[in-house]
Amino acid sequence: MARIINLPDHRNTRWFIVKHNGQIVHASDLTKTYTVGAREIAALRGVSFTVSPGEFVVLLGPSGAGKTTTLNLVGGLDRPTGGSLHVAGETIADGDLHAGEGRLNALRRGPVGFVFADFHLLSTLTALENVQVPLIWEDQAARDRAEALLCRVGLGHRLTHRPDELSGGEMQRVALARALINRPALLLADEPTANLDTRTRDEIFELLRELSDEGLAILFATHDHELAARGDAVLRLSDGVILDD
Repeated sequence: MARIINLPDHRNTRWFIVKHNGQIVHASDLTKTYTVGAREIAALRGVSFTVSPGEFVVLLGPSGAGKTTTLNLVGGLDRPTGGSLHVAGETIADGDLHAGEGRLNALRRGPVGFVFADFHLLSTLTALENVQVPLIWEDQAARDRAEALLCRVGLGHRLTHRPDELSGGEMQRVALARALINRPALLLADEPTANLDTRTRDEIFELLRELSDEGLAILFATHDHELAARGDAVLRLSDGVILDD
């Protein structure tokens, strides 16, 4: 049964951790098959893993290994073909039981946050406005939280700057603040450092590590072996399966 733990405030942030049997993510024998013309492509083939509150789990593998597919299933952006998947207390799939689109939308709006390699910022909006987008219809509290998060990621001096006025690292920090605006229990990071130089890559990764240490669960996809070594656990993906160490 799911229960909610409110972690202490830290630098104006709070992670609302929703637990399912003590875990944020519980995937068992997860499969995903795509049909392309007359062909069936097995993107995932019996993947099982868990992510606990405050755990930093790395999905390591080359392009095509199944990292993005895994993140898309966990985040409710796609549906598994088989197996069971529970995320933040929500049953995404379990045998013939599948969550409806409304529940998946609620999952993406609340317990799960996303960060991507390409930032996906709106070019006409300022950093502050980009962070507020998920809460655009809310009151002043949303603006205050957005501003606090931008300060948290080191951009308190760039609130009114638009994406074309920011560096790649700064844009990724804005994207990270936006992903945190709904106080997620789980952050899904799909190659968020892939387009950054080494120094900026390390800065972003260390920021994510700090958030994990504060209680945020993170599932981080990368092909970078050096970064993977800094995670709490590493899932080595190849051709849709997790390799044994």
